[in-house]
Amino acid sequence: MITLTHAMVLAAGLGTRMRPLTDERPKPLLPLGGRSLLDHALDRLDEAGVRQAVVNAHWRGAQIAPAVEGRATPAITVRHEDVLLETGGGVAAALPLLGDGPFAVVNGDAFWLNGPSPALSRLAAAFDDDAMDALLLVVRTAQVEGEVGRGDFLLDPLGHARRPKEHEMAPYLFGGVQILSPRLFAQVPEGPFSLNLLYDRAIEAGRLFGLVHDGVWFHLSTPRDLKRAELALRTGLARAPF
Repeated sequence: MITLTHAMVLAAGLGTRMRPLTDERPKPLLPLGGRSLLDHALDRLDEAGVRQAVVNAHWRGAQIAPAVEGRATPAITVRHEDVLLETGGGVAAALPLLGDGPFAVVNGDAFWLNGPSPALSRLAAAFDDDAMDALLLVVRTAQVEGEVGRGDFLLDPLGHARRPKEHEMAPYLFGGVQILSPRLFAQVPEGPFSLNLLYDRAIEAGRLFGLVHDGVWFHLSTPRDLKRAELALRTGLARAPF
């Protein structure tokens, strides 16, 4: 169990599959349920007790700082990336701002409804710093509307995560919410790289784990996905499975 104090929101992506909605603004600033996706993510971090948050920006990045300047909590630092650093490079560049211990990373387009307990609090309670380098919130593919492909991960009874093998289907998708240890970033490449590189290292070391989400998670890849989520929220059709 850890206490979350620092976090990062990944808001620098190009949002190409969400076009034309993202032609003139970054995907995390798209509205859903009366607030931007970025505000929803920051609300969840605030709810979990996070005091310091980093938000990176690239595509239409000048819009990010004005969008968050009115928030009192958490305290936010916006890092503009002149060159898109991808997920891993973006977090690596922000490490000096993310404290000394494990921290949360949330995708800027991740949107979820909590189950009986807040998802970030569940992750913090489950994170074992001695055994884990990363703990990912994963979602059952059977509960996801939209493309799931072959899935992302399989979990053993202890929560160890691994990738699907050839011709194997994985029952879980990564939900875009995670807790990472700074150890994960030892000897990382310079410049852009994906967090997937570090997940694979952690899998080899037996230190990548998953926690299954017990609430509702929305797949937000295309404008159709966003409309579907808006309708579900407006009509009250979105309900946690417990």
